[in-house]
Amino acid sequence: MADAPQQVFWRALAFSPFLMVRLQGSSEHSLPMTSVLDEDIQPETIWFFTTKDNRLAAGGPAMAQFISRGQDLFACISGVITAEDDPHVIDHLWSSTVAEWYEQGRADPALHVLRMTLDDMEIWSAAPSNKGWFRRMTHDAVAAGDAWQHVHEGVATEGSG
Repeated sequence: MADAPQQVFWRALAFSPFLMVRLQGSSEHSLPMTSVLDEDIQPETIWFFTTKDNRLAAGGPAMAQFISRGQDLFACISGVITAEDDPHVIDHLWSSTVAEWYEQGRADPALHVLRMTLDDMEIWSAAPSNKGWFRRMTHDAVAAGDAWQHVHEGVATEGSG
């Protein structure tokens, strides 16, 4: 049985963690951001290390767009960005990759961590089913349902009612 598009999305984001993120209602362009994922803290939540002067730092309703490394999965995500100042969370998410960006490490006064709690996502998967691959190999017409999947659903996160 094939994985649900949401599961495929989370795996793809873990493999290629780059998103274009923009605060809703802003006239500024989206920013490329590197996501940090961690099931132990809060599943289906995206974390970003940034600086206090970043245009996303104010937080609020936001949209993010994702294209997988193989360009076979696309997603548009909405949610709310809030600042995360819990030192335990920051320590847990900290990595050598993140440390490269902050001269003073976790004590860097510019360090700002954002949490994006997801509300809704729309996913398009262009990866064909087994039946679709077989039809392509035999040069047969591929039905739409065998060529791609599309889902639009709310995201139920821990603690949501």
